[in-house]
Amino acid sequence: MPVHRSGTTGRKRLAAAGTLLAVLALLLVAPSSAVAEPKPERGSAHMGMGVIAHDGQGGPPGDTRAIQTEGVDVSSHQGNVDWAALWNSGVKWAYVKATEGTYYKNTYFTQQYNGSYNIGMIRGSYHFATPDTATGAAQADYFVNNGGGWSRDGKTLPGALDIEWNPYGAACYGKSQSAMVTWIRDFLNRYKYRTGRDAVIYTATSWWTQCTGNYGGFGSTNPLWIARYNTTPGTLPAGWSYYTMWQYTSSGPIVGDHNKFNGAYDRLQALANG
Repeated sequence: MPVHRSGTTGRKRLAAAGTLLAVLALLLVAPSSAVAEPKPERGSAHMGMGVIAHDGQGGPPGDTRAIQTEGVDVSSHQGNVDWAALWNSGVKWAYVKATEGTYYKNTYFTQQYNGSYNIGMIRGSYHFATPDTATGAAQADYFVNNGGGWSRDGKTLPGALDIEWNPYGAACYGKSQSAMVTWIRDFLNRYKYRTGRDAVIYTATSWWTQCTGNYGGFGSTNPLWIARYNTTPGTLPAGWSYYTMWQYTSSGPIVGDHNKFNGAYDRLQALANG
């Protein structure tokens, strides 16, 4: 007659059930530990904030075999800027964020825009585009009305359109490639109508390729400001055979975002004068 070890069998079943429950608990808990990065607050966007995430970051710029002029770009992210220290370090030009969309004005704009000018720099302002919130023409007007204008004083650069990854949602702002090109064109046309100058386009080649289909129609009119944190600017977007400015790092001295103007100081003056 067989012997039934009901106590041992019960304990084994309980142990197996306990193991199963533990595994299920881990499966349920594990995903919650991978908390998504919170979206930044509207208005906090600044040049290049998506470059490292999407394009990576290499070493410092190499020997370009050409004379270049050092510059910086700033936003409310930098707060009050030590312009004297930057000037003494060799920085000769600057771009200051003025606006974003039709809803945000840089709260440090006066200190940054006037401070760079007063120390002797040639400076300009830029607009962070949000093509999903208002038309290109409306954003150009908002930009010009809030610090994005231009004057022929020899120290003011044409305004720059910062068009790059959307920090608040879909990379291309929910627009098709053709719709994005139309939005950019509307901004540029309105800016030129208001100021008489062709705006600078700041972008990254990978974003431009993804979101405009690598459109090449602006290269003959609008100076290119390329973003790439590496030893060289790399392949440029279609339509441009050379860059005018290159944002090469987000971790430079005094102010993180440093740039090279592709020419000597007198060519920078020529751009300012139109």
